[in-house]
Amino acid sequence: MPSLTLPECAHYFPPPETKEDLEFADLPIIDLSKAHTPEGRAELYPQLRDALRTHGFLYAINHGYTQAQRDRIFDIAGVPFNDVSLDEKKTYTASIEEVGSYAGYKLRQFWRVDTENQIYDQIENYAINLNVENRPHPTALRTFLPEIDHFARHNQPDPSVSSTISPFLIALSLELPEETLVEKHNFDRTGDTSVTFMKYYRRSNDEEEKSKNVWLKGHTDTGSITILWSQPVGGLQILGPDGKWKWVRHIDNGLVINTGYMMTFFTGGYYKPTIHRVIQPPSDQRAYDRLGAYYFAMANDDVRLLPCAESPVLKHVGIERQCLDEDSPLCETWRKGRTAAYGRSDLKKGVERGVEEEVIEGIVVKHYN
Repeated sequence: MPSLTLPECAHYFPPPETKEDLEFADLPIIDLSKAHTPEGRAELYPQLRDALRTHGFLYAINHGYTQAQRDRIFDIAGVPFNDVSLDEKKTYTASIEEVGSYAGYKLRQFWRVDTENQIYDQIENYAINLNVENRPHPTALRTFLPEIDHFARHNQPDPSVSSTISPFLIALSLELPEETLVEKHNFDRTGDTSVTFMKYYRRSNDEEEKSKNVWLKGHTDTGSITILWSQPVGGLQILGPDGKWKWVRHIDNGLVINTGYMMTFFTGGYYKPTIHRVIQPPSDQRAYDRLGAYYFAMANDDVRLLPCAESPVLKHVGIERQCLDEDSPLCETWRKGRTAAYGRSDLKKGVERGVEEEVIEGIVVKHYN
């Protein structure tokens, strides 16, 4: 019989939550335990629709992972940063600019956070493709691949393997068949969906001052859906409907879910790519690094980023196209262009105050300072 003993790694002890009086975004909470029956989905999709139309973000609970399973993932999340030497990290560095993929390491000091003062990030990423055997991994991480594979399948927006089935609800909110968006995110087809572990390291006072405490400037995500597994160290903020930045609150064993640019293509602008940033944590958490576990869902590479024009909802409200249908890029082309350019390209000042712009596949992409 196979061993039931899990491979050992250092336990991650989460820092205490902030006690500061912060202005938190009032995000709705979706109970995903209801999403496994038609009646439950009919109850949930209006909640999801209103949340994404108003905020672009929501919390999800009862997603099928226990607190112990969630804690174990955060133990594993520390391995690529704490148990791998810098030389080995360089061996597994992602070919970000060359091939437009984050698979592997993105090391610190790669993204330009502040152009004027030449401030670069202090963030390490390790991204693992949905197919965890797609490329080799550092020695220390290999023994954990079965658990990472289970985690990837749990997050994947495909109801045959997943418990986090928000694409079902998004399709229902557009009065489309439930499988419409799931078919664009097939588990067994080629794409760049990833489990990504991230570690935000503390920065120097000089870096904080010059960048005005911004760790990642306001941006929108490249893919369809981003799932952030909630952790206690603050820093994530969203740009609210009132134009103000508001903090995202931690919920134990909760998910923070937002839509990205690919979902905007598919929904004809009905669901916007949501604007968010990361800043220095509250003062009572600044002694801690910020460890994160994410799932960046992208459509399969061969999917063309066209609106679901057959949606009765979109027919009623109108379709806001990002480009002419005949010019719509393939998912692979779009994600490679955005990935290669992010934090590396020379941005131009936009018309809006505090906004910088770049053009990817003929489409203006904005960054918010």
